[in-house]
Amino acid sequence: MSDERPELRASDADRDRVVERLRDAVAEGRLDMEEFEERLEAAYKSRTYAELEPLTRDLPAPAGGPVGHRSEAAAEPWRGRIGGPGSSSAAVAVMSGFQRKGRWTVPERFDAVAFWGGGELDLREADFAQREVVINCVAIMGGIEITVPPGVELDVRGFGFMGAFDQRDNPGPFEPGAPRVVVTGFAFWGGVEVKVKKRKRPLDGPSLRKDL
Repeated sequence: MSDERPELRASDADRDRVVERLRDAVAEGRLDMEEFEERLEAAYKSRTYAELEPLTRDLPAPAGGPVGHRSEAAAEPWRGRIGGPGSSSAAVAVMSGFQRKGRWTVPERFDAVAFWGGGELDLREADFAQREVVINCVAIMGGIEITVPPGVELDVRGFGFMGAFDQRDNPGPFEPGAPRVVVTGFAFWGGVEVKVKKRKRPLDGPSLRKDL
């Protein structure tokens, strides 16, 4: 990252390199989670080098070779899965059910509603319209199950009233270039469950998108 041309626009790769350094800083105990989340949000919103540079100014320089090459290589598995239009923006189950699984594209915002019914959202083989996506869930006397692959950044913010809004597993260490999945909403006499499972098979080769 250049200090001489702070007005230059930052690329996705530049933002990813900063995010990777922030994640390393959390793992090493240099940042607490509150500091990390604040800087992470600022990194994704940054548009220039001048906005990115202060986020790692008080952190030691990375060791073990050029961080750019390492970060870009590590981010490669996700690079082909982020970007493009979403398959659909909502799913509703009223005394019925819905599923989104296999190869589909999660939009920037997806609304899921289950009323006396159930829904399943499986993101393990999905593509993502943006690096950060929001899944808003409303479960009323029904249930919604969300499955994400390990390595994604997961933020569950919903609540339950006479119901449950639970994150069952920890997605583990964040992978460079992985998307951020924010789950919001509420459950009333129902439940929303977010769990982490490995992919059923590797996702190599060109993306075969399938809308369900």
